[in-house]
Amino acid sequence: METEISIRTQHLEESDCWAWLRQFTDARIALGRTGSSVLTDDYLKFRLAHARARDSIKMPFNARRVAEDLQRLGLTSFEVDSKAGNRETFITRPDLGRRLSDESWARLKAMHYPGCDVLLVIADGLSSKAVHRQAVPLVEHLQPYLRDLHLSLGPVVLAHQSRVALADDIAELMHAKLVAILIGERPGLSSPDSLSVYMTYKPYFGRMESERNCISNIRPEGLNYDAAAFKLTWLISNAFDRRVSGTALKDESDDPSKYGKLADLRRKYYHDIPMVHKTALKIAIG
Repeated sequence: METEISIRTQHLEESDCWAWLRQFTDARIALGRTGSSVLTDDYLKFRLAHARARDSIKMPFNARRVAEDLQRLGLTSFEVDSKAGNRETFITRPDLGRRLSDESWARLKAMHYPGCDVLLVIADGLSSKAVHRQAVPLVEHLQPYLRDLHLSLGPVVLAHQSRVALADDIAELMHAKLVAILIGERPGLSSPDSLSVYMTYKPYFGRMESERNCISNIRPEGLNYDAAAFKLTWLISNAFDRRVSGTALKDESDDPSKYGKLADLRRKYYHDIPMVHKTALKIAIG
């Protein structure tokens, strides 16, 4: 005996159990597939993210716009160039991005700058988009810390076609005791606008990578400006106290017992953001 069963599909809804969890990460998780291929929608989103990453690398550095934003904060700035004269050379010859052009070197030498405690360099690196979006807000959050610590800040240097080590070349000519370069990171498929900071105590050309401290993923969706500014302040303060940077200076800025004289400043300037995502994610996965 055969029994016919009819199902009314108009009331059925496709359920995606991963949809709710995707709000907690930019990573591509639980991608659908058709046979051995990803879904067209996921493939097109990947292509778009890849295009955005390429655009971030090739986007020209708008130093004038950054200078205008810095001026609103009361900061002066000037521009320099590396030996990599254009973007193609910068990408294929990283070594040229680590040295000042002859014209920029001569101009800095002729300045006879007397020196400063902290020198900030804002550089395009591999993502001008990151610099345009994140550099000035980070500087704005850093300013009150440096002021209260009575650390003198030199003019901000805006560097074109720059690699990280160019900051040492600049700081040595400007007699800076410490340099921090704010530079665009290599773009990721989910983060084309992420900024990094590399800090060096007693900078001079030839410093090794192990003699710098790095703070990465600075952006609203990653390490926010409040957290990045305090972390950089902690590193700067401890670099002066211990007279070292890099592997000799372990970052312990997340440990309240290590705040020391910065505890009052943190309470004054740092605004904690509730970690809602972590709590919600823990509940979601049990």
